[in-house]
Amino acid sequence: MSVGRVYAVPLSVAPGKPAKNPFFLEPPMPNFSEAMASCPKEDIPNFKELLQEENFYLTTEEGRQGLLPVLVLSVKESEKKKRPTIVFLHSTHKCKEWLRPLLEGYASRGYIAVAIDSRYHGERATSITTYRDALVSSWKNGDTMPFIFDTVWDLIKLADYLTEREDVDPSKIGITGKSLGGMHAWFAAFVDTRYSVVVPIIGVQGFRWATEHDKWQARVNSIKSVFEEARADLDKSSIDKEVVQKVWDRIAPGLASQFDVPYTVPTIAPHPLLILNGEDDPRCPLGDLEIPASRARNAYEEANCPQNFKVQSSPPACFSVKRN
Repeated sequence: MSVGRVYAVPLSVAPGKPAKNPFFLEPPMPNFSEAMASCPKEDIPNFKELLQEENFYLTTEEGRQGLLPVLVLSVKESEKKKRPTIVFLHSTHKCKEWLRPLLEGYASRGYIAVAIDSRYHGERATSITTYRDALVSSWKNGDTMPFIFDTVWDLIKLADYLTEREDVDPSKIGITGKSLGGMHAWFAAFVDTRYSVVVPIIGVQGFRWATEHDKWQARVNSIKSVFEEARADLDKSSIDKEVVQKVWDRIAPGLASQFDVPYTVPTIAPHPLLILNGEDDPRCPLGDLEIPASRARNAYEEANCPQNFKVQSSPPACFSVKRN
């Protein structure tokens, strides 16, 4: 999290309304995902009538970006009880409304399903370049950490809120996300043990490994504007390893060193952790997981729960876990 900014603000809740025109940071606006739509639902009569939707804002810090938009879906139940909860996190350029098929699917199965807009996305964006501009500002001014850490702070505050809800079982709060959302899930679980089940999807990668093994290009290209800005500032003719390392050190200190995957993933033990990466995903190459996975297996074995850790290289089409 950024140094010198004020975080000591009371956690407060303000009512919100459903987003009429969800904001996507990419043209044209995506309108359908076969994978999302395939998320299984329980066959519940009058499901739409039973579905409860909550829209509100949590104050996580001072300033406009400290207003965290939250969407919660659940099904009305005659018996009041604490229920398991899952937090879903979107990828770059998407927003919480994109995750609605997943929220509805899990709500139908008895979960409280939660989604947020990450920093500079969705309701926290004011233009199609908001996220890009924040990344560049982070490089130039060191005033924010929009790539991962600031949203992780929001997730810590979200856990504060969820554990106080009367309908949430605080011992059963899971977190999952895809791509940027997978990184957010990974780091949230690393810093906050209240996230007790973790499923990052194509989001876990070794940042230093990628730099050392010349596998950084795909990740850099996903947010290329900040690296181009750094290249120019460093008087380089092209983006190279030095530029990449300096950008990570500036916009997310420790990301390619003490907070990198070999050191953070093993600390999630003993909580169940399923890492889903693509076999040929250039942004999350499997080679960078060999050492971290080995360390994690050792950590889970030492915790007497080796079954709680798994790396799967063929991600399923949809988030799917059994309720227990």
